[in-house]
Amino acid sequence: MKVKKFTAATSRDALRKVREALGPDAVILSNRPVDGVVEILALDNDDVASLAAPVSDSAMAQPAPQLHIDAPAAGGASFVPAFGPTPARRQQDLAPAAAPAPAAPAQTYAERRAPAAEPAVDMNAMSSMMSAAIAQAKESAALDMSGMMNEIRAMRGLMETQLAELSWNATSQREPHKASVLRELLGAGFSATLARYLVEKMPAAKDAAEAMRWVKTVLARNLNTIGNDDALLSNGGVFALVGPTGVGKTTTTAKLAARCVMRHGPDKLALITTDAYRIGGHEQLRIYGKILGVMVHSVKDEADLRIALKELRNKHTVLIDTIGMSQRDHMVAEQVSMLSSSGADVKRLLCLNSTATGETLNEVVRAYQGSGLHGAIMTKMDEATSIGGVLDVVVRQKLNLHYISNGQRVPEDLHLADRALLVDRAFRSRGGAQNVFGDAELPMMMAGAAARATQSREVSRG
Repeated sequence: MKVKKFTAATSRDALRKVREALGPDAVILSNRPVDGVVEILALDNDDVASLAAPVSDSAMAQPAPQLHIDAPAAGGASFVPAFGPTPARRQQDLAPAAAPAPAAPAQTYAERRAPAAEPAVDMNAMSSMMSAAIAQAKESAALDMSGMMNEIRAMRGLMETQLAELSWNATSQREPHKASVLRELLGAGFSATLARYLVEKMPAAKDAAEAMRWVKTVLARNLNTIGNDDALLSNGGVFALVGPTGVGKTTTTAKLAARCVMRHGPDKLALITTDAYRIGGHEQLRIYGKILGVMVHSVKDEADLRIALKELRNKHTVLIDTIGMSQRDHMVAEQVSMLSSSGADVKRLLCLNSTATGETLNEVVRAYQGSGLHGAIMTKMDEATSIGGVLDVVVRQKLNLHYISNGQRVPEDLHLADRALLVDRAFRSRGGAQNVFGDAELPMMMAGAAARATQSREVSRG
């Protein structure tokens, strides 16, 4: 029998040494800390079994001796002690004793008190679980916060709408001419946002006629127009007409080309077309160029445009007719980039369709804005039942309105923009606006425009 001692920094490491040296059936005799380490005394299981079973040739393994008295000599009387066994019992005692049953290995007290092995802990797995729990808690908190903020915004919007309706009802009762002016603005096609701002900032007036004169004056003052052709034709430069498909870019290019030829002659003008996709697109401009005696150059990409503009740098005016595409087409940004990176100062003129809605025109301006538009041209004015929508976009987007186009004739149907005439035209062509919006609808219109009021605060009243 040999007791072995094992030491380690932790109980787990000491038990591992015991298991490696003596096997999983080793008996732990003691487990205690000594001088900063853990000391374990252990015994092999075979040594424990040898302690429980006696050695075969030892006295403990022999049968117990039986007490008996030998027979006396002849003639002597036998003596049987009173406390001795009877003859039958003696005979039974003299029989060989049965072999003792093997004793089960004894479980020592130290083994019963030995501490259980500590389970191994995977720190990486625990760290991953903690990180996942923290991330899930953050995500849940973010979702809860987002939901709460949405509810707060919804409640705020509802309260603002109700307050705006109450405020407008009180204002319309106190100043009835404001309701009349609001109907005029909405009926002319102006947005509810701009109409609301103008009505709110309107000074006290005696009647609706005086209030309308103030509104027309403010609108005309906020329309940026050029005074004469000198700003465009006399100074010259490179101009590109851009805009969606079917807005009238090619026809407008021909009208501007005719004006340039009449003022400076055909030798001072050059025409470039990038419309190589539309069937017959470049042919239409070539026909106009042939009539005017001006050469038309066709380019396909940015490299061709650079070469063409370099060759035409001595021309007084260069007009570029671009490809028409939807304002939602991703190629709009590529077209703007091509014109901006052409190596020349290309001024972009945006063609706005007067028949389009205000929402559509706002999208068009945002898509073609790029680094900045030089100006705008109103087209198809002869087809529009109301021009308040396009004037609203020009005012709120602060565009420079150069020309208006109201027909197909070249070059007659192209005119300088006159702000006073345009505003007057907007209200004259409203067409029965008094019956479009009732008294019950005006508060809702005003409340809906309250959230977008900041956009129209850029309008100057001075």
